Amino acid sequence: MNTPPGSHSSIELPSFPGLRSSVCPFDPPAEYTRWRHDTGLPRVLTSHGRTAWAVTRYEDARLALGDPRISADVRRYPVMAPSAQDAEMPPAFPRQDDPDHARTRRMLTGEFTVKRMEAMRPQLRDLIDRVLEEMIAEGRQPTDLVRAYALPVPSLAISLLLGVPYENHPFFQEHAATLARLDAKEDERTAARRELFDFIVALVKHKEREPGDDLISRLLVERVATEELSHEEVAMIAQILLHAGHETTANMIGLGTLALLCNPHQAARIRDTDDPGVVAGAVEELLRYLTIAQDMVWRVAVEDLTIGGQLVRAGDLLTISLPAANRDGFFRNPDDLDIGRNARGHLAFGHGIHQCLGQSLARVELQEAFPALLRALPDLRLAVPLEEVEFRHDMATFGVHELPVRW
Repeated sequence: MNTPPGSHSSIELPSFPGLRSSVCPFDPPAEYTRWRHDTGLPRVLTSHGRTAWAVTRYEDARLALGDPRISADVRRYPVMAPSAQDAEMPPAFPRQDDPDHARTRRMLTGEFTVKRMEAMRPQLRDLIDRVLEEMIAEGRQPTDLVRAYALPVPSLAISLLLGVPYENHPFFQEHAATLARLDAKEDERTAARRELFDFIVALVKHKEREPGDDLISRLLVERVATEELSHEEVAMIAQILLHAGHETTANMIGLGTLALLCNPHQAARIRDTDDPGVVAGAVEELLRYLTIAQDMVWRVAVEDLTIGGQLVRAGDLLTISLPAANRDGFFRNPDDLDIGRNARGHLAFGHGIHQCLGQSLARVELQEAFPALLRALPDLRLAVPLEEVEFRHDMATFGVHELPVRW
């Protein structure tokens, strides 16, 4: 019985994403290693209850992410059809194909250049120092580093960039968490998306009356006024950036700190260096080694093609495992954390035309967040055994729910 990927099946299939080992939760599930060495692609049962081809090899992932015969616009296909409420909202540009995707991305690229993000570095450094000062002054030990540091830093940063009032962060963090839950019901996801979108629409209208020096205001002045974008499209862009801008970086700070605490010699190299190149290299290796996007990269084939020796039919659903691809043989000893290695070429931010728009901002945040934390708290340590840390196995973005620490 051959049930095509994308349809329901009674065949017992491995679940995707798989469960990570409690022995080494930094590693992707063990079956991903086996899949990389097997012929073809494995069929899996997704968190959406659909069947898909799982792409786990580095070269296959690059191909799938860069091939125009594979579409990011999963909304067009019955297997991932939007709800009626979702269909009323503008499409999310990461889920569009060219030329629509390129049109929107060109309008945003200038906001996220390396030069512009580097210009933000002093502001981010001051922001991080303030968060650390408040955490230390609070004096609570043990403290949850996620609540006290990993979440506030990127939330403040993306709020600053977009012009979103930071006092609203509990609202958007709560809704982002619902959207990231693998076990969330579809009506919960729809409600969270709708409420978050309505919040941003109201903010856009406010900024049209009182513009500031922020991305939303610039889009209103430069793009809405020229009718290149609608108010709703600006709201959708802001919603995506708000969600992605704090969710992913927050989890990298939390999980990356834990990985460094478990590898104290590597943590010391970051803490003690005055070479920004060493820190930048360490961040790239942490991005490769941890690769937190465990259930986020979905594609649909628009033509028949072969990937990794597997015939994939038009209309088939694919899920691309960036964590598995980054542990492939493209990197020497890929299961080791080595902050001295050259990790360039990793796929933590994806590949091709949909590569993460905000990667320059994320890099600057991480390059500042890890050394500042390790230098301010040289005796930072886990307050509980590693096996008691609650990992985000249940979320699309891997990380830790809480990280109890002392110093």
